[in-house]
Amino acid sequence: MAHIEITREFGYVIITGIVSIFVTIYLGQSAVAARRKAGIPYPFMYATAEEAKNDHNKMVFNCYQRAHLNTMENYSQFLFALVIGGLKYPILSSIGGVICILGRLVYAWGYQTGDPSKRMRGRFGYIGIFILGGTSIASAISLLT
Repeated sequence: MAHIEITREFGYVIITGIVSIFVTIYLGQSAVAARRKAGIPYPFMYATAEEAKNDHNKMVFNCYQRAHLNTMENYSQFLFALVIGGLKYPILSSIGGVICILGRLVYAWGYQTGDPSKRMRGRFGYIGIFILGGTSIASAISLLT
């Protein structure tokens, strides 16, 4: 019967997860500030295309909002892979998690310029995603063998 032992190094996984929480809060609060500046009332998620075309603040708000929501759309997968991979490979998973987080921040900062093409600056975050995918698969295989 396979078992998992949580080592001291799993603390790095926990710290990485905590840092990711603060990143999501930061991106959410940034979107709220951009919403106020653009004058987009709740419950509207975005400015319309016409509004954004004619008002730079509304375009920038849409970019802030999209960067935040894209992060949240992928957040559960990130956390799952971080924890599962971290059970067996905590240091490597934490490194992958940090790369993902840094990539996500650079992605958001590029997007928040109002030029959506600049979000691609954060694509190096995929390296972290591949690391987390690999450590998660390796953790699963180690339990099955």
